[in-house]
Amino acid sequence: MSNMQNLYLLVPLAPLLGAILAGLLGHVLGRAWTHRITILMVFVSFVASVLIFQDVMAGNTFNGTVYTWLTTTDARLEVGFMIDRLTVLMMLVVTFVSLMVHIFTIGYMKDDAGYQRFFSYIALFTFSMLMLVMSNNFLQLFFAWEAVGLVSYLLIGFWYTRPTAIYANLKAFLVNRVGDFGFLLGIGLVFMVFGTLDYQTVFNNAASHAKDMAPIAGVSWNLMSAICILLFIGAMGKSAQFPLHVWLPDSMEGPTPISALIHAATMVTAGIFMVARMSPMFELSETALSFVMVIGAITALFMGFLGIIQTDIKRVIAYSTLSQLGYMTVALGASAYSVAIFHLMTHAFFKALLFLAAGSVIIAMHHVQDIRQMGGLRKYMPITWITFLIGSLALIGTPFLSGFYSKESIIEAVYLSQLPGAGFAYFAVVAGVFVTAFYSFRLYFLVFHGAERFGKKHSQHEHHQDDHAAAAGAHDHLQGLAPGEKPHETSWVVTLPLILLAIPSVGIGALVFDQLLHLGYFGDSIYVAEAHQLQVLANILHHEIIEHPMRMALHAFGTLPFWLAVAGVFTAWLFYMKRPDIPQMLKHRFEFLYTVLDNKYYFDRFNDWFFAGGTRGLSRFLWKFGDIKLIDGLMVNGTARLVGVFSGVMRNMQTGYIYHYAFSMIIGVFLLLTIRHWFE
Repeated sequence: MSNMQNLYLLVPLAPLLGAILAGLLGHVLGRAWTHRITILMVFVSFVASVLIFQDVMAGNTFNGTVYTWLTTTDARLEVGFMIDRLTVLMMLVVTFVSLMVHIFTIGYMKDDAGYQRFFSYIALFTFSMLMLVMSNNFLQLFFAWEAVGLVSYLLIGFWYTRPTAIYANLKAFLVNRVGDFGFLLGIGLVFMVFGTLDYQTVFNNAASHAKDMAPIAGVSWNLMSAICILLFIGAMGKSAQFPLHVWLPDSMEGPTPISALIHAATMVTAGIFMVARMSPMFELSETALSFVMVIGAITALFMGFLGIIQTDIKRVIAYSTLSQLGYMTVALGASAYSVAIFHLMTHAFFKALLFLAAGSVIIAMHHVQDIRQMGGLRKYMPITWITFLIGSLALIGTPFLSGFYSKESIIEAVYLSQLPGAGFAYFAVVAGVFVTAFYSFRLYFLVFHGAERFGKKHSQHEHHQDDHAAAAGAHDHLQGLAPGEKPHETSWVVTLPLILLAIPSVGIGALVFDQLLHLGYFGDSIYVAEAHQLQVLANILHHEIIEHPMRMALHAFGTLPFWLAVAGVFTAWLFYMKRPDIPQMLKHRFEFLYTVLDNKYYFDRFNDWFFAGGTRGLSRFLWKFGDIKLIDGLMVNGTARLVGVFSGVMRNMQTGYIYHYAFSMIIGVFLLLTIRHWFE
């Protein structure tokens, strides 16, 4: 076991070593050795994860302390690992996607002055994410949770000379702090009730506290509901769930490799992983599960609508990520934890593929991100085209591709759910199928098909995102193709990750289908009551269909979600390939609705007015009343004035005449005798 424990340590520490070397010695190592070392370290982490996966599949799990940080009379604060089937699946996803992003970065950031710094950051992020998924206690989970948030702040604002990037990373940091406040309160409540932060101890004792009331003054809440909802508020921030979703679209200001690593495959799935890990507690609160399901349903549907009108290639995919995270959250609310993790895994591959393919397009277009200035790229970029198409087909749930199995399972799990809000959630995830197919293939058709629109500029009033997209480009020189210049396929360090990500985007769903849904891959890793497991998993697609992925895919051709996806693709083709006048007509006819979507439901304006404006107003009040009037006026200046008045009185009493002083002494003695007489 000691050898395996060394292997466990190697997984997070190898990327950490790469981050330290790239960050502190990058200027000495140079560009080539910086990327070689960091890629090697992440590759070592991936290989170690594969070996650990094989060991866990052989029946060997681990839950123990690696390092004791602090011991008190009440608790032990430790660094430890919980290595089970849920953990190793996350380890494989994180290390593989991170490895692909590291390789892609060589081509994408080759001309950037912060090359070594960027590799240091993404390796440090990989370390933080691995510590998060491997933790066996709430303390380590929280520190890794915050480390992931810190590195994402550094990466979103990587181009720190741009005001838009600084605004975006500050926004991400502040919104996540809101969620993390709830998360910290939940962890504090766990420690207050259970007296420990160890997962296993808390899970084992959770059922005995299921009927308890939360020890919060002034409210009568069920303990488990309070803990789970507070923990989920942390997930709402990290996994960008409504209404804490506002930071993720703006985070596209960071370089494209970051969009793939943080906002597709790893960081935003931390909240999904956390709820799955905490499932023994969530299962004890129907209120919390219902809350999770409704929040996920709102995110899945309404964030998809926003993707319809975006013109920045990365922002369309960003809103797609928001919507798909909503699907995973809905599955968690339906107690289909293994289905949520299934979709997390398949989504990680095809969404990372879409982001990296978008990055390939951006490189070829000399960092133009406006899809209205693209078109017809299919013949110039065949590898990027076919991989982007595969990613899009997987995203919309095309039968036989990876996204189909997980997405269809979510829809069926919600259909079977009896929780309050399940009806709305089912409507949201089914309607979301059409919306997803429409905006995904709107993007695909505008970028890869139709007329070539290279170099064309759009009027400023047409859409405010033009300046925004230009500011988000990767270099400060003039962007766009020169007159007469044609785009071309990018280098192998860009296309190789696309091909390697396209393979699991096609086949991973069918490959792991039986293990995840039918054979109970997770075992005791994710707790689901036996009756619930039978209902949610074994009943998906009416018992017999789940037995084989081929039967499930064939059965799908007669279901509503499939035909909604077909309708979405057809509508996108009709609107943007055959009748581009229709979207313009609809835009003018439903101008109010377009304005609402264009302003992202006015969440940013409300936050700026209520929270930012309210904070500024409160600060102004405290400054004017508290600082100027109370402290400076009353306390400081008032004290000086009081001393002056007292001094003036005393000065008038100093006349120099002996009989005045004698008279004062007589009066003073009289007053002292009178006071003494009263108190006797």
